[in-house]
Amino acid sequence: MHTISDQAGKRFGGVAAALLALTVGCVLADSAVVTLALPEILVRLHTTVGQVAWVLIAFNLVLAVVARPAAWFFRRRDPAVLCAVGIAVFAGASALCAVAGSLDVLIAARSVQAVGGAFAVVGSLPLLVEKLTERRGTAWWIAAGVFGTALGPMAGGLLTDAFSWRSIFVVQVPIAALAVPAALAMRRRNGPGLVENLENAERHPVRIGPNVALALLSAALTAALFLFVLLLVDGWRRSPAVAAVTVSVIPLAALLARPLARALGSGPLAQTASGCLLIAGGLAGLALLPSAALAWTIAPQSLVGLGLGLTLDPLTLQAMDGRLPHFLHGSWTIAARHAGVVLGLAILTPVFTADLQSAQPPAKEAITALVLNAPLAPEDKIAIAQGLADRLKEDQGRVPDLDPAFAKLSVPAVEKATAAQLERDLNVQLQRAATHAFGNAFLIGAGLALTALLFLIPLRRGGVR
Repeated sequence: MHTISDQAGKRFGGVAAALLALTVGCVLADSAVVTLALPEILVRLHTTVGQVAWVLIAFNLVLAVVARPAAWFFRRRDPAVLCAVGIAVFAGASALCAVAGSLDVLIAARSVQAVGGAFAVVGSLPLLVEKLTERRGTAWWIAAGVFGTALGPMAGGLLTDAFSWRSIFVVQVPIAALAVPAALAMRRRNGPGLVENLENAERHPVRIGPNVALALLSAALTAALFLFVLLLVDGWRRSPAVAAVTVSVIPLAALLARPLARALGSGPLAQTASGCLLIAGGLAGLALLPSAALAWTIAPQSLVGLGLGLTLDPLTLQAMDGRLPHFLHGSWTIAARHAGVVLGLAILTPVFTADLQSAQPPAKEAITALVLNAPLAPEDKIAIAQGLADRLKEDQGRVPDLDPAFAKLSVPAVEKATAAQLERDLNVQLQRAATHAFGNAFLIGAGLALTALLFLIPLRRGGVR
């Protein structure tokens, strides 16, 4: 009887640990999941690219700021209780995000969501370590964040296309709600038991090098997980589902990275350095795309995915590297990653929005030339020009959607084929302009990935700690 009870307890403990890991993945994947919903949020809430970026910035900024102070509360409190409270706050704020009727309400809810997420992620680490042993618990915690980040855009795109942008927040609620009792079930039997670990924090100071590298790589990955999605949906007019399938190349490549590294027998330093170079190369490839054909994006995305798989996991392990208490050093890695996302958005968003504005005048001239040279009746050219002018004015600050102008157009049957060809030519011109407008931002992202190398090389020389 006692054996059966122990087995049931172990099974329940495994389920509770899995729910906690899944919640960590949801929190850390949140920005990536939301990314593919941003173009629809932009339209539905009648905002601009610069403003809608705050849906990401607010969450990552608050999470980065709160993660380290949140660890302070775990010094003398049971992590299970604080973790459960954080998960509950995250769930409630997710529900509020799902019903937000304005951008201001959505951003405010995202900020609250980040506060709860910080306590949930920081608190789950010591719980997983205690339940699964230090090595397995840390591995689960890190893997949940890595794969959540990689799979996030695909999940967000499929949900947005199948339902709406609100569904990405709705799905988070039941997952987090189930994790609340799971966290409480892992309460310590012998009290908090964390005070004794605080002396270790002084003997094992924070490792600056890996954390700074994490921040810089997170900033670089923002170009792949945010800007590339915007290019697909808002620039090339692909549906969220098509964009989701397209960006699935990144998580698939990330899954292959670790087995490849083991097969080659490379060490942590070689892996992370190679990963930085791969991410930089992939982003440079996205900056130099010859056309809007999706096939051209496969190779650059594969490089980014391989780099993602080779860097985030080893760098997080290096930053923590047996350092106690777990919640303290884990909080530093979370703060570094999300501060990096904010840094990337702060640097890249103004660059590509400015380049997008600069690309509009030549794009308008090219559109005008195409319309004037089209073999259509003068009155039809005038009608098309008026419709296009209205669309350009309505989509000011964005890549314009010209399809509605042609949908309203009434031309003779003999000119329909010509009008359809003109529409295709105009869309190709806009795609070319959008691809060019995102190029500088991708190159800056590549530069951030290369800069991360500076904080990796000295790790084994005792330089940067």
